[in-house]
Amino acid sequence: MSQYIADGAAAVPIDRREQLVEYFSDACKPKPRWGVGTEYEKVAVRREDARALPYSGPRGIEALLRQLAERYDWQPIEEGGHIVALGGGKASITLEPGGQLELSGEVCDSVHCAQAEFATHIDQIVSIGDELGIAFLGLGMQPISRVEEIEWVPKKRYGIMGPYMLRVGSLGQRMMTQTATVQVNMDFADEADAMTKMRVGMGLAPLFNAMLANSPLCDGDLNGFVSYRGHIWTDTDPDRCGFLPFIFEPSASFERYADYALATPMYFIVRDGEWFDMTSMTFADYLERGFRGHRATMSDWDSHLTTLFPEMRLKKYIELRSVDSQSPELMLSVPALAKGIFYEADCMEAAWDLVKGWSFAERIELYATAHRRGLHTRAGRASFRDLAMELLMIARTGLERQAVRNQKGDDESVYLERLTELNQRGLCPADLVIEKWNGEWNQRAERLVDGSSYRAAA
Repeated sequence: MSQYIADGAAAVPIDRREQLVEYFSDACKPKPRWGVGTEYEKVAVRREDARALPYSGPRGIEALLRQLAERYDWQPIEEGGHIVALGGGKASITLEPGGQLELSGEVCDSVHCAQAEFATHIDQIVSIGDELGIAFLGLGMQPISRVEEIEWVPKKRYGIMGPYMLRVGSLGQRMMTQTATVQVNMDFADEADAMTKMRVGMGLAPLFNAMLANSPLCDGDLNGFVSYRGHIWTDTDPDRCGFLPFIFEPSASFERYADYALATPMYFIVRDGEWFDMTSMTFADYLERGFRGHRATMSDWDSHLTTLFPEMRLKKYIELRSVDSQSPELMLSVPALAKGIFYEADCMEAAWDLVKGWSFAERIELYATAHRRGLHTRAGRASFRDLAMELLMIARTGLERQAVRNQKGDDESVYLERLTELNQRGLCPADLVIEKWNGEWNQRAERLVDGSSYRAAA
């Protein structure tokens, strides 16, 4: 979940509706300037029993952030006297409501760059985590603690969002406190390119989720899904989550996305450090009437766009949002998939060919099925396993063509190898977790931790 930090330079009053559309068009970039940004959320637990790590206390998330700031090159960001994030040059570390730890990585020109940054991050958090008895699990969901057992991070935005979630869906607080994802941020050349990326990414969402499903455990046992995190989003908030029908229409445009955002209820605005609950108004209402003497600004618009949660999200970049958080061995496969598919026009077209024949109703049905069946899902005569192998071949082609090599001489397709091996067997990560939970882990929390926790590089 993207974090909002008020930007005073963007506090420009909105005088024209065109400003909302220009927000997107001003972000267009020529292909040589495209980068890839990855956001990695991780479930943090107590090593001894796999229960959710509290925010407070000598072995809590705040203590972890404090030690990261003291030992490494991070600057603490406080709210209400509590450390709630860390800033560090081109990257940041933020917290989801249940204490899930997120690295918002720098904009990289290659997946090799992202891999080096991610490896350094893991070494840092694991070294301190080992001292504090903290483990970070390569899962897409908190496996043991229930929602009511999890301490919320004391951020004002969560104090507004949490109660609102109870009014608009049944699983929103699970989303906030228990789930973890990995997201990829991509650039676009122009409006047509942006809409194509949005359409293809949203079209592939069921397949992405099935290939990398990794949340079969919660509340202390198997939950009947391979991606319960994905299922949770289907009953979180229908106004701002899921699939956008207009994206699949020829008329899809920056303006249509702005219309969608205008019609969606807000969460908050921030003025001089004070947070105002805006959940009773859409952005269109706020733009027309204002609120307690406050006028809508471009900073408010930027903030509002971070509170929309469709499978593909448009801001100053496009965000792919359909994947559960992964083990370290698979985490870099997500930006590699995205870069191989979306940064080569013919690869993107080939990927679209795999899913373009589905109706909108079929997309919704397939997404729901993928949450339970993963690569065993079928779309007519085609199995998701076969579609996944074709998609991986397309992504590999794109990365091999881009030919960005590391010091060993490997191109970026190296990050697809483990996922390819797994999907070739018709398995997603969750299938392995289920097998181990019922087998060698013997449904014991300490074995779960030992078998799924992040480790520093040898």
